[in-house]
Amino acid sequence: MEMDIRVLLSLLVSVALLIWGWRILNWVWLKPKKLEKWLRQQGVTGNPYRFLSGDIKENFSMIRQARSKPMPLSDDIVPYVSPFLHQHVNKYGKNSFMWIGPRPRVTLMDPEDIKDVFNKFNDFPKPDINPLLRLLVPGLVSLEGDKWAKRRKIINPAFHQDKLKNMLSAFYQSAIEITSKWEKMVPMEGSSELDVWPYLVTLTRDAISRAAFGSSYEEGIRIFQLLEEQAGLAIQVMRSVYIPGWRFLPTKTNKRMKLVDKDIKDSLREIINRRVNEINGGKDGNGDLLGILVESNNRVVEEHGNHKSMGMSIEDVLEECKLFYFAGQETTSVLLVWTMILLARYPDWQTKARQEVLQVFGDNKPDFDGLNRLKIVTMILNEVLRLYPPVVALGRGVKKETKLGKLLLRAGTEVTLPILLIHHDKELWGDDAHEFKPERFSEGVSKATKGQVIFFPFAWGPRICIGMNFALIEAKMVFAMILRRFWFELSPSYAHSPATIMTLRSQHGAQLILHKL
Repeated sequence: MEMDIRVLLSLLVSVALLIWGWRILNWVWLKPKKLEKWLRQQGVTGNPYRFLSGDIKENFSMIRQARSKPMPLSDDIVPYVSPFLHQHVNKYGKNSFMWIGPRPRVTLMDPEDIKDVFNKFNDFPKPDINPLLRLLVPGLVSLEGDKWAKRRKIINPAFHQDKLKNMLSAFYQSAIEITSKWEKMVPMEGSSELDVWPYLVTLTRDAISRAAFGSSYEEGIRIFQLLEEQAGLAIQVMRSVYIPGWRFLPTKTNKRMKLVDKDIKDSLREIINRRVNEINGGKDGNGDLLGILVESNNRVVEEHGNHKSMGMSIEDVLEECKLFYFAGQETTSVLLVWTMILLARYPDWQTKARQEVLQVFGDNKPDFDGLNRLKIVTMILNEVLRLYPPVVALGRGVKKETKLGKLLLRAGTEVTLPILLIHHDKELWGDDAHEFKPERFSEGVSKATKGQVIFFPFAWGPRICIGMNFALIEAKMVFAMILRRFWFELSPSYAHSPATIMTLRSQHGAQLILHKL
């Protein structure tokens, strides 16, 4: 009897090992090769599959090599920022695929295909990524299906125009503090060289703290420091192949990412609980994003007979607050820095923008209606977003066999929307695609794009970034304040090195020479 049990256990272990081994073999070799064959049969080309790593090592190696020295002063940045994808598309054409580990990722450059992916967002969800990366960008951007729809409905009121109007004072106060610091640093008769990047980061962090939580950057400084560390750790994770279950191993990076996440959540939980208790006690929501979010959530719960399952839990609110903190300042700070760099390089456009600001506001405090009338500033911001989009590419997954244009994509395939490549594509934008020409947006985005989906710095369609108007209004306020007080030019010490560090940053800062007006 004892022998029979041992034999049975051995048999079960052998079967389990066989099943486990088969799944691993299928994941690392058989399935990738089947998907590769299927794509090639449809005329999609790319490198042959390389065991487990795919194109990841070569991709990051080329990025490291490009970043080792600055590039010439030019806006033709695709070969420098995305060298692998640039060479890949030149070699295999726009209808090609690359390997993200054992997963083939098809590059989409056709505007109709891109439009379909954005509109059919349930068929093309966010791709499977290492769950550790979701610690950095949780909340709405990572949700799918009904969960996303429910969360978006609750959050939407926080970004309505009437709510954004109430946040102008936060943007104004943050801009005043930074420009006042600059005024003290720049002599009345003369100039001062300054790396404006750290100041713009402080400005946007201060603005998001005030607008989202009614506090200042100083109060939230630890959260931002932790988010910066978490972003650095996330980049390390992205450079390796995602192996299911690896996140549970007690590696140094894994442990630190989880510890940092806990610290951030503990700090945010304290802020949220305090505000929830104040609002539930009858106190006003303060008009900031957190207050509006809590009030909107309470309203949804009440509409459904006080069923708390219909609203957001404290943990859900916490996720959105973390996303506000990270995405809210990150995208705006890079938009501001590239705009200052480009206006320093193109003084004629700086002058045009300044004249418009003075014409609309004079010496008065910028207001919401006036900011929306800044046509030249809007043209400039759109052109900066075209040439230097904060996010250079978007990835989407394929969960079931799905038709896309002429392609039939199988489950396990991914698609990438290479924002930077599309924004710089001469076939789509003309021979001047690499040049800074804000006048292309003089009649609006629709006219500039000829109605095609070829300009999407904040994504597009039903899942367009909910914070887009927040970021653009903040940027207009900041430039209205800066342009009235300073004119600026590029310093000889500036090193042009756009690099993707979560977002498209200026790797070596932004050294400008500031002059008082």
